[in-house]
Parts: sequence; structure tokens; C-alpha cells
Amino acid sequence: MSTATKTTPYGTGSGLLVEPAGPGGLDGIDPKELRDLLSQAGFLLLRGFGADMDAFTALVQHTSTSTTLDPARDFYSEVAQKVDAGFDEVGLHTENGNSPFRSHLAWFFCEKAASSGSQTTVCDGYRVWDALSPRARTAFAAQDIVYSRYVAEPQWRAMAHHLLGRTKPADEIGVEELLALAGQLPGTEIVPQDDGGVRYSFTTPAAGTTVFGPRPSFANSILGPSFNYEKPTITFADGTALSPQLLAEVEEVTARLTENLDWQDGDAAVIDNTRVMHGRRAITDPHRTIYNALSYIEAPAA
Repeated sequence: MSTATKTTPYGTGSGLLVEPAGPGGLDGIDPKELRDLLSQAGFLLLRGFGADMDAFTALVQHTSTSTTLDPARDFYSEVAQKVDAGFDEVGLHTENGNSPFRSHLAWFFCEKAASSGSQTTVCDGYRVWDALSPRARTAFAAQDIVYSRYVAEPQWRAMAHHLLGRTKPADEIGVEELLALAGQLPGTEIVPQDDGGVRYSFTTPAAGTTVFGPRPSFANSILGPSFNYEKPTITFADGTALSPQLLAEVEEVTARLTENLDWQDGDAAVIDNTRVMHGRRAITDPHRTIYNALSYIEAPAA
């Protein structure tokens, strides 16, 4: 049975709170209805559905064409990984946004909400792009940005294992297979290292189109974290650095437009990862338990 829903505005932008309008659980939400709402809102907070991990997993699978992962995290269901990024505040970013493996959607399931603070943050890249100065928009529109960093052997093997459909054990995957995968990914260069790791560079717009349409969105990982990984070097495509003045403006505008997701037990959320950046306030309650999933959808016809 399909779960009927009702929506109310959440926050100061276009985000929506989605609640049940009758009987039914999270896994009964119509996938097309959810995608249609997300295309307008940018992020949805799903509350009151009595969700558990099985229902969350089912909703992700019903709504998506495929899933991906963060190779540094452990799985807790077929799609869900536990969010484990220490206790400090986490800067705004898109999931896997500093690599060629950025997902279309980022999902979250709150099994145990914090007693204080510890909110997930969201920031709509549409609003950021519109609020940046003409000087900043010109700088970011003139050329792409480049992320580059080292990735250890266990991490690239885990990602390659997933990308190859888990058809081959991770420890049997050769670097040549990773290089072949990279050859299918525009803007990606990978250089094997003597210790078995790799160093990659990935070129992409700071403000690109989204999975739902051509409107530019400032959704990237310029301000993002590097928990479990080496901090990436970020430059413009011509090799020049992002100036302190430009970064200061990005930090000021995004801070002004950032909103909190105030979790309750059993909440779920889905974010358009090509449009909306997310982060986290500092953890003040270590019992907070959040899981996430990353997925792709079929892009709507133009």
C-alpha cells in the first residue's frame, strides 16, 4: 500500500518536512512522488513514519537505480553506512564531491538523535550561487576547480570492488583495472604510487548543473572535511590557488545560508547531492547514531 504524505516548509529556503497523512511506513512512499518533491525542495526531512533500518534501506533501493559508497566506512545494511567522522564540526561538502564518484542523492537515517546540538547542516547551492558577488561568480564560472590527493590501497580497492559490481574480491583487483575505470570518468587522472596507493586529480565545475536541471548550483567540497583521508589540494584548473578573499566570501555566504536538520529518533532525510551541500555541527552527544546511503537516479527527461 502506498503511503500518503503531507508537506510543510522546513527552514528558510525551499526544504520540506514530509510526514504521513495516513497509515503506511517509510518504505511505502511513492518513489516518483519523492523524486518530484526533491527536485523542487533540494532536501526533504521525513518524519513520523516509524522508520527502521529495513524500511530506510527499502526506500533507498526503490527510489534509486544504483548505490555507491564511502570506502572508508562499514556497511550496516545493503546500502547504509554508519556516519563516523569524529566529534568536531564538519564543513559543508557534497558526498564524494572531491572525486569522480559523487552520488546524485545523499540519504540519512537517524536511529538515535542527540540530546543536544550535533545537527546535520544543509546549504542550498542555488541560494549560494545567487548570493555570491558578481566577482566571485565570474571567477568560478571562468574555469573549473581541481581536487587532488593520495588514496591508500585498501580504500581504492574497496571502491573498485563496488564499481565492478562486487564480482571480484577486492584484494584481487589490480591497479590497471582502476585505471581502466578512471578512463571512463571525464576529468579524472590517476597515478599509481610505489606503496600501492594512488594519487588522483579530478577536474569539475565549482557551480554545475544538477541531476534535475540546468540551473547552476554552487555545490562542491571546497569547504569539506578530510576525515579518514589526506586533505586534498584544491586549485583552479590553471593551477592557481583560490584566493583568501574568494574563500572568505564563500565561507561568509554559506554560513549565512546554512540551516540545521534537528534530528528526532526515526527521522530520515534525502538530499539532492548535486545541489545541496551538507555538514555537521560539533558532536556534543556521543550516543547520536546516524547512517547514510549514497545513490544514483535516472535523470529526468529534459
